[in-house]
Amino acid sequence: QVQLVESGGGLVQPGGSLRLSCAASGSIQSIFVMGWYRRAPGKERELVAKIRNGGSTAYRDSVKGRFTISRDYAKNTVYLQMNSLNSEDTAVYYCEAVLQPEGGLSNEYWGQGTQVTVSS
Repeated sequence: QVQLVESGGGLVQPGGSLRLSCAASGSIQSIFVMGWYRRAPGKERELVAKIRNGGSTAYRDSVKGRFTISRDYAKNTVYLQMNSLNSEDTAVYYCEAVLQPEGGLSNEYWGQGTQVTVSS
């Protein structure tokens, strides 16, 4: 059974930093893409950043230069370093992975979400 487990959310003041982590566990053959999405109250879920095998990355415009996505291939873990946080970054952040479990077909998996609140 594949699981994605996030950690690192919390309350931070404007201008502060947080680092989110997401570890994929279970019988995994290959991970193709890992990423972070977020959903703010009353808004649609949106892509924040993603990283593909080989290291290519993509970010939404509003986080470019402030957020950095990285991946530890040996640990099947993806990180999101968030700097210069502001109130518009407040949301539930979800980890997402496109992966192939051992003996199975490729599919999309989601974590349970972690709350990030930016407030003074």
